Amino acid sequence: MAPLDDTISLLRDLIAFPTISTDTNLGMIAFLTEQLEAAGARCELFLDHTGTKGNLFATIGPEVDGGIVLSGHTDVVPVADQDWSTDPFEMAIDAGRLYGRGTCDMKGFIAAAVAMAPELAKKVRDRPIHFAFTHDEEVGCLGAQALVEALRHRGIRPGIAIIGEPTEMRIIEGHKGCCEYSTHFTGLEGHGSGPDSGVNAVEYAVRYVGRLLQLKEQLKARVPKGSRFDPPWTTINTGALIGGVAHNVIPGKAQVDWEMRPVQAGDAEFVKADLEAFIADELLPAMRAVSPDAEIVTEVIGEVAGLEPMEESAARDLVTELTGGNSVDVVPFGTEAGLFQQLGMSVVVCGPGSIAQAHKPDEFIDIAQLGQCLDMLDRLGDRLGR
Repeated sequence: MAPLDDTISLLRDLIAFPTISTDTNLGMIAFLTEQLEAAGARCELFLDHTGTKGNLFATIGPEVDGGIVLSGHTDVVPVADQDWSTDPFEMAIDAGRLYGRGTCDMKGFIAAAVAMAPELAKKVRDRPIHFAFTHDEEVGCLGAQALVEALRHRGIRPGIAIIGEPTEMRIIEGHKGCCEYSTHFTGLEGHGSGPDSGVNAVEYAVRYVGRLLQLKEQLKARVPKGSRFDPPWTTINTGALIGGVAHNVIPGKAQVDWEMRPVQAGDAEFVKADLEAFIADELLPAMRAVSPDAEIVTEVIGEVAGLEPMEESAARDLVTELTGGNSVDVVPFGTEAGLFQQLGMSVVVCGPGSIAQAHKPDEFIDIAQLGQCLDMLDRLGDRLGR
């Protein structure tokens, strides 16, 4: 098995890449490519439309279907305005913990997977092992969406994926989807002394938020029978309402940022259809009665599928065997897992670290958790060698 010290050293290198989602990840991707090629992997880089972000897909073993994917995202959330005790991009070790941005979410898993690559290469036979490292998970799973489409186009069909998000090495077989939107309102500015002469974009945005609140309550009655999620229904959250310039100016622009986390695809369609009808039948006619140029446009920030628990799951069975776990669970937070499932793969989420530490100052991962992840991957190598 790859020594734990080597994995920690590799994680230190990965933390030093400040791969905040607003910035490039190509330095880290190049480093990972170098490491995997040294282990004998065939690596391919997929750039985004800007040329500043990339996905890495690497394979060890034969070019056949049915392989196993180890997947993680390379981007991290910002550290601005967070009170860190140490430099977030210089890994620190204290009391059995490794501190730094991305240690648990989720460079710890990536470090373990890449550190194990030479050992896996020695054991692989007729079933390939793939490494999928993506960009922009934190801002809508943009990289994974592009990578899945590329794999579909090329006819690459792995059988199982393990998404190494921090679960404390628990096996997660399901999570809600995550749909994020910004709805933009264009009204007509005017003097506040004559409110009927303009179209108050903020007021119409408030009415839209009111509709979101109504839908939020209605979704509780649509909870699927036997739902294991907490809460068990589809949720809606209004994250921001932005608009206005002064007390005495009718605001001509407003924006509502909101999200929905569906437990079933039908709920997302229900919400979107209701809002489209509300806009077409009530809001826009009232706005355009004053200003024909008034507009409401909803921008899709990201629509990421949930991971649906399956009665039969090769991924669940495999990881249960590898970890010795005797239970599986579902979680409310989202991952890239549902995208890989849509490609026809059997998928679970299982990785070192706790989601409770993710996105916080002084983010950390327990060294013992990294050891457990290495044990799982070592046993995976034994399975590949059979």
